[in-house]
Amino acid sequence: MARRTIGIDGNIWKVYPAGRLTVYGKDEFSLVFELGTGPERKRRFTRYSPRSSQSTDAALAELTERQLQDLFRQSQPAWTSPEGAYGAL
Repeated sequence: MARRTIGIDGNIWKVYPAGRLTVYGKDEFSLVFELGTGPERKRRFTRYSPRSSQSTDAALAELTERQLQDLFRQSQPAWTSPEGAYGAL
């Protein structure tokens, strides 16, 4: 699984595909933004629709820093997201 990092407000967030598949297949996939580890970690989720039917790893690798920042800004906290089991993880 591909992983990236991104700097947001002085913090380094890890970014990777959430692994949750939808009925849309390669049309869209979920991205996880994760800060920290253990019970104190923060997680945010968003959906991304690549322009082609490439793999999720390839699509993530091609995103620019600016695109990742934009996706982060439209992401939602884990407690509001089905991908994050509404914060149960």
